Amino acid sequence: MDELKLYTYIAVFGSFAVYFGIAWWARAGSTSEFYVAGGGITPLQNGMAIGADWMSAASFISMAGMISFLGYGGSVFLMGWTGGYVLLAMLLAPYLRKHGKFTVPEFIYDRYYSKTARIVAVACLIIASLTYIIGQMKGVGVAFSRFLEVEYDNGLYIGMFVVWVYAVLGGMKGITYTQIAQYVVLIFAYTIPAVFISLQLTGNPIPQLGLGSTLADGSGIYLLDKLDMVVTDLGFKEYTTDNMGGSVNMFAYTLSLMIGTAGLPHVIMRFFTVPSVKAARQSAGYALVFIALLYTVAPAVGAMARLNLMNTIEPVAGQNLVYAERPQWFKDWEKTGLLKYEEKNGDGKIQYTADEATNEMIKVDRDIMVLANPAIANLPNWVIALVAAGGLAAALSTAAGLLLAISSSISHDLMKGILTPNLSEKNELLASRIVMTVAVMVAGWLGLNPPGFAAGTVALAFGLAASSIFPALMMGIFAKKMSGTAAVWGMCSGIGITMLYVFQHKGFMFIPGTSFLGDMGPNWFFGISPNAFGVVGAVVNFAVAFAALKVTGPAPAHIQQMVENFRTPHGGIAEAHDH
Repeated sequence: MDELKLYTYIAVFGSFAVYFGIAWWARAGSTSEFYVAGGGITPLQNGMAIGADWMSAASFISMAGMISFLGYGGSVFLMGWTGGYVLLAMLLAPYLRKHGKFTVPEFIYDRYYSKTARIVAVACLIIASLTYIIGQMKGVGVAFSRFLEVEYDNGLYIGMFVVWVYAVLGGMKGITYTQIAQYVVLIFAYTIPAVFISLQLTGNPIPQLGLGSTLADGSGIYLLDKLDMVVTDLGFKEYTTDNMGGSVNMFAYTLSLMIGTAGLPHVIMRFFTVPSVKAARQSAGYALVFIALLYTVAPAVGAMARLNLMNTIEPVAGQNLVYAERPQWFKDWEKTGLLKYEEKNGDGKIQYTADEATNEMIKVDRDIMVLANPAIANLPNWVIALVAAGGLAAALSTAAGLLLAISSSISHDLMKGILTPNLSEKNELLASRIVMTVAVMVAGWLGLNPPGFAAGTVALAFGLAASSIFPALMMGIFAKKMSGTAAVWGMCSGIGITMLYVFQHKGFMFIPGTSFLGDMGPNWFFGISPNAFGVVGAVVNFAVAFAALKVTGPAPAHIQQMVENFRTPHGGIAEAHDH
């Protein structure tokens, strides 16, 4: 066994052993422990778990890959996802925690006094969560296929088994403590290579500063200026300009990601695990710190990975790498099918250009950039192995949170809340575990047939949450007269128009060749792309709900009083849940 494979096995399976050990130690014995970890998690622990939950495969693997290829345009992910957390911390989390229930659909049921509203919320949650989980499963498959040198499908099966063991056994309690360990793994895995590469390229060990520094070769050229020159010479757009289809689309994309963040149930659920409203606010503060540690490094990782890739393929201007002399990392990624070369001009050299007719790098999957980055930069094998463990930790941590959100919405909201209200706690816990097992299998199937690269798929999930769940929660808290019927109309309209826009042009996502409105092109509405359309869906949701309110009349007086109670800092119905 070669050194790299040995280090990788130690890092990956060593971390898995830790996750299994924690899951067994923290296994759930009640529905309270399964859904909200018994409400006994400290703000610091919860902040770290939120950080791991948040830094999914999309954040760890795909985000820097997006930034590598989109440049400045990729910043929408940084701004949207981080800004959304501020929205969540300020506008939603404290009020939802004060109300004190297990799940988002349960809050919607209480607030809108409607089983229909609860069912619609469950449907919206499942649609958004399953879309989101595709990205995590692809991340698992990508990491396993490369570093354990197994087929993508087999890598995915291993990942499914790992997440099944600790999610089904431990529930929220096991997932929380496992995510704390996963955060430690992934933050070291992300920052250590970035420090090495920043030192190599700029002489500055702090990646955030290295991104704005001059190169260490004595040329006096700034790193970003050099990258602009390299990519434009090959016909690509400047790295530091907008590559997102214009300012309107960029604004819509950012806002969609922000409000989608604040509406994702698997993130909101984390605030039910702490003992008080004050602890929920503190959790959000800690989480932002832990998230910032990775997110501020991501632009540097993306830019440096792109520069290293270009410099490898064209080490001297006008002189391309001979394919037969390609480095080992290139061969390794070719085996996965995520990197493909096709000889077109017979010279045996690798031409990498923006022109499809001459470009011989016919596939450079964006999701490989972070994982391949240490090998491209010739870093030590232990660093490469650490990145593999970090990528898997990121994907598995978020997958577990999503699976729990799906499981609890079906077993607690649909079964216990509506279909079989007399279900015992023991049977509800059993049902939760069965549902989660089925959810793992469905997620695995979606991972085997992933639509597009991980971050793009994830962005669509945020759009679906933005157009359905976020407006319902906002109106539930801040529009006390909003009625249940009006909220249901709003949710159905918001997610409906968003999905219609996504599916209306040919070949996008799940239904290739299907077009509901004729092939009008993907961005026919003011140039807004499908992944950014969630913000328009949210506006429709609000508009329809308030229009319907005029017809249905306001919520009953006792519901309005309940809203006043959980909006009041002290006292009120839900205060008892804080003690």
